Amino acid sequence: METPREIFARLSGGIGRGEWDTLGDLYAPDAVVTMPFDPRRTELRGREEVARHFAAAANLPITMRPDRVRVHETADPEVIIAEYDYAGPGFRVANIQVLRVRDGLIVESRDYHDHAGLAAAMQS
Repeated sequence: METPREIFARLSGGIGRGEWDTLGDLYAPDAVVTMPFDPRRTELRGREEVARHFAAAANLPITMRPDRVRVHETADPEVIIAEYDYAGPGFRVANIQVLRVRDGLIVESRDYHDHAGLAAAMQS
């Protein structure tokens, strides 16, 4: 069974490689993703909704790769905190994710992405 750290590595690596069509498979069927800083929507419910979210990202006018990744273990073996930047041509934005992984799948994620920074990068 993959650890939360390994699942995060697959998730962030897949984003960096643009593997948008497979990322939903990392989530449990009833996963909940909370995005408190996203002005468009603050929650995704279920693997199918998460997969649609990633599919839409395939159309973004930018490419981004995770950089300066730091993963912190917690007292709860299911939970990690990942701090990293998304870097791309001419931009760098900060991110923090709190992931709960159970039985090798993400069941809960709180994603604190710099949505304003990403929007500005897409306008450049």
